Amino acid sequence: MRRPTIADLAEAAGVSVSTVNRILGGTLPVKGTTMQRVQSAAERIGFYGIGAIEDRLRKASPNYRLGFLLQQSTRELYQLFSKKIIEACRGRRDEVVDPLIDFVDLLTPDNIAGRLLELGKECDAVAVIAADHPVIGQAIRTLREQGTSVVTYITDQSAPERAAYVGADNWKLGRTAAWLIAQMTSGPGRVAVFIGNHRYQCQDVADASMRSYLREHAPRLVVDESRPTHEEPEVAFRMVSDLLQTTDDLVGILIVGGGISGVLRALRQAPPDRRKGIRLICRDIGPETRKGLSEGLITAALCHPLEPISNLLVQTMIDVVSQDATGATLQRTVPFDIVTPENI
Repeated sequence: MRRPTIADLAEAAGVSVSTVNRILGGTLPVKGTTMQRVQSAAERIGFYGIGAIEDRLRKASPNYRLGFLLQQSTRELYQLFSKKIIEACRGRRDEVVDPLIDFVDLLTPDNIAGRLLELGKECDAVAVIAADHPVIGQAIRTLREQGTSVVTYITDQSAPERAAYVGADNWKLGRTAAWLIAQMTSGPGRVAVFIGNHRYQCQDVADASMRSYLREHAPRLVVDESRPTHEEPEVAFRMVSDLLQTTDDLVGILIVGGGISGVLRALRQAPPDRRKGIRLICRDIGPETRKGLSEGLITAALCHPLEPISNLLVQTMIDVVSQDATGATLQRTVPFDIVTPENI
């Protein structure tokens, strides 16, 4: 198989041969978007000079190194977040973005704060998913003083030094979950709520708004005290199994934290007549959630749209770095998707 030529690359990228020569020579100006188009074509056809093109692109375009501190490397959901974030970075047209992804498996505040500070040493800006805690807030403050912006992702922090929040409108999400449960049940009943941790703002807000809706529109439904799963499926399994054995009026479950696989396992082990009257609403979607939807065990999943929110996160991080914003915290939300067994 013959090696692709400059003419082949020009044809594949839809540019002239002289444009390719200017990029390779590095002496005359070429638009960043044009160079990126040529770079993509060079990767596609296996052009031998891809290294020279990438070097020129890096020198000609703004460069950012962005850090992303995600949770629990073993959870497929966070692996999906990671994949989409990398795609969003690679897809930038006017900048070169180098993503640095880190996962935190030990979810103690001290460990998260330490990892956040280490990541901040290497990056222009850092995004973090974490429970709201003063120790983490201090790390955010320290990074801000050192000139590194911190963007909260999926769940917010109370630290005023954070630069931005990117996520869903959790007040609307909780009320939507309540609406679904109220519309799909009749008569009195009990609703159980499972959260990952009382310090996750996104979960706490969704919990509060769900209760607000049911007090106003469906007082026939009694909402139990929130039960923390600590993001552990086994904990969720034990709690749901206990509920099924000790109550006969459970009609709804809202799980806004980790542990959906445990909830599903408990429902699968219950008699069909027992589980068919329970409406289960959960957050986000991965392989286990898709399976639960396909089985009809999950009524609806209220999900972050992974591609739009990843693109918005990367754009926001670039904005706070390039604008060096020191004023009010940016609040950028994306509408959540509603996935049911019929539209999965």
